[in-house]
Amino acid sequence: MEKLFEFRFPANAERLCEVRALVKKTAEVVGCCEELSDRLVIAVNEACMNVIQHAYGDDELGEIVVEMLNNEGKVHFRILDYAKPIDLKSVKPRNLDDLRPGGLGTYFIDEIMDECDRGHLEEGKGNYLEMIKKIS
Repeated sequence: MEKLFEFRFPANAERLCEVRALVKKTAEVVGCCEELSDRLVIAVNEACMNVIQHAYGDDELGEIVVEMLNNEGKVHFRILDYAKPIDLKSVKPRNLDDLRPGGLGTYFIDEIMDECDRGHLEEGKGNYLEMIKKIS
C-alpha cells in the first residue's frame, strides 16, 4: 500500500478547508474523476467534523490525523483521534425522515464509501475510522 499523505491538524473546523483541498487534489492525481473526488471530500470532511463535534467536543487541544493510501485501484482513508473512546454502537445514521439540520455525516460516509470500519486505538487511547473506496 502506498501512503499518499498524512496530515495532522488541531481538531478545529477551520482547518478542514486544508483537508478538503488535499483530499481533492490527491484523489484526482491517483485517477479519480471530479465527481468521485468531490464525494471523497464530503466523506472525509464529515468524518473529521464528527471527530471534532462528538469525540473531542469542546476540547480544542485535540489532534486529528488523516492518512490517504492507494492500494490496487482502491483508496484508503484512516482518520485517527486521541479522544476518549466513543460508544461504537451509537455511531449510526439517523432516519432520513427526521427532518432537521445536521446529523447526516454517518449517512453520507456509508453511502459514498464501499467499506467502513470503526474502532478504538490500543489501550483506549483514541478512535479510528478506516474507509475504502474502489476507484477502478
